[in-house]
Amino acid sequence: MLEIRNLHVSVGDRKILQGLTLSVKAGEVAAIMGPNGTGKSTLSYVISGREGYDITEGEVLLDGENILALEPHERAAKGVFLAFQYPVEIPGVATMTFLKAAMNAQRRARGEEELATPDFMKRVKDAAASLGVSQDMLRRPLNSGFSGGEKKRMDILQMALLQPKLGILDETDSGLDIDALRVVADGVNALRAPERAFVVITHYQRLLEYIKPDTVHVMAKGRIQRSGGPELALELEKHGYQEYLAEEAA
Repeated sequence: MLEIRNLHVSVGDRKILQGLTLSVKAGEVAAIMGPNGTGKSTLSYVISGREGYDITEGEVLLDGENILALEPHERAAKGVFLAFQYPVEIPGVATMTFLKAAMNAQRRARGEEELATPDFMKRVKDAAASLGVSQDMLRRPLNSGFSGGEKKRMDILQMALLQPKLGILDETDSGLDIDALRVVADGVNALRAPERAFVVITHYQRLLEYIKPDTVHVMAKGRIQRSGGPELALELEKHGYQEYLAEEAA
């Protein structure tokens, strides 16, 4: 489903991704672990189309199509979803207005009919109940005054409603207590399906106790250094990343 080939990315004079190659199959949950500053968030931003990154070489293929030339909304319509590490507050935008606009924009892009209000309301109510998103949260401006855990739940609610083909979680566990982490993980696990893939970016093995990965990739110095099964996350938790940083510097 996702194929990244020899990806090189810079910001100004700083090289961040340096020949990164990664494959994620349909139905797979791929975890990417690595130290701070190695380019994990940059990778998520480049896949989703955030501005400000200079892609000097490589491809990002979704179902065989290179999406690097597409605008962020075009990538979203093709099924790319990014859950941010720090979701932003948008005080002037009502949450329900935002959700309906996002869902219908994607439906229009795919040539589908827009959702009528009753159908939209039912979908939101059902998804919100499963994620512990209160009606009060839905009535407020998007993420305005939300705690860190509430913002992450709102991100997962958006993903549940949009039903993406590729879900990217950029350090979704950051700042979450155990209860919030379980709710978010349950929301992600409920979306696991043969036709959907996830890229889960995290520093710590803790999140992977709740979202069980199929594969784990070690990222250091801007590229994938090693890949393996879930046991690799336990090894990283025990020994850290110095081995990979030392190999890269040699």
